[in-house]
Amino acid sequence: MNDVAGSGAGALLEVRDVTREYRLPRPTWRAPVPVVHALAGVSLDVCTGERLGVVGESGSGKSTLARLLVGLDRPTSGAVRYEGIDISRLPEKELRFLRRDVQLVFQDPMGSLNPRMTVRRIVQEPLKGLAVAGDHDARVDELLDAVGLPRGAADRYPHQFSGGQRQRIAIARALAPHPQVLVADEPVSALDVSVRAQVLNLLLDLVDELALTLVFVSHDLGVVRFLCDRIAVLHRGRLVESGPTERVYDAPVQPYTKALLAAVPTLEGGLPPLVDPR
Repeated sequence: MNDVAGSGAGALLEVRDVTREYRLPRPTWRAPVPVVHALAGVSLDVCTGERLGVVGESGSGKSTLARLLVGLDRPTSGAVRYEGIDISRLPEKELRFLRRDVQLVFQDPMGSLNPRMTVRRIVQEPLKGLAVAGDHDARVDELLDAVGLPRGAADRYPHQFSGGQRQRIAIARALAPHPQVLVADEPVSALDVSVRAQVLNLLLDLVDELALTLVFVSHDLGVVRFLCDRIAVLHRGRLVESGPTERVYDAPVQPYTKALLAAVPTLEGGLPPLVDPR
């Protein structure tokens, strides 16, 4: 299925027939070069103001797609466009506008935060790197308030916080340059179950409050159902199904989607449990 998910007016990000291949080292000098096909002919749109969930098993190409959307990777073929501009063909020095407008929240907050920098410096880093005007200290205070951390946290280091608090710091850093799009790559999968709902509720509140467009990558279908308006299902690098969240859950078309839903734990044989909204 080579569907253009959500195609139509208002597309902010467009993915067109994207393929991404990775060449691995030869096991021996005579052997052919091994090639991993991470994405194969994927086309979809991310529309302004929507919350798109990208789901699939490990190795389905979800994280590769996320990296392409934020310009951290480039497709082998095809195009990725932001506001009509093909970002997959621009040199790095011309991507400053994208770095400001499209931000990524990584899966592992400890791995994505510099352990030698204070929270203040971590949150200010994109502001300084992108030459964002304004009072950077005041912006840090504003963002710490927004993510539910005390302002005194600004002068502490990442190792002094819990996993959930570190992810709040990562979210604050991503929001620092006033982006339009937030791409969250499995942002709660490394957190304790008791903390996940808190971080998800925070993320949803911020997306609504700041009128952000959200791309949420996850293998957890219950979480995606809670957060997202629309779902795109990846399988072995291909887009196999997409559509409004409730339609995909209530009447999946593809066998792979049906298998994913069947594998989700349910309550008394009903639909997958949702995250507690508050």
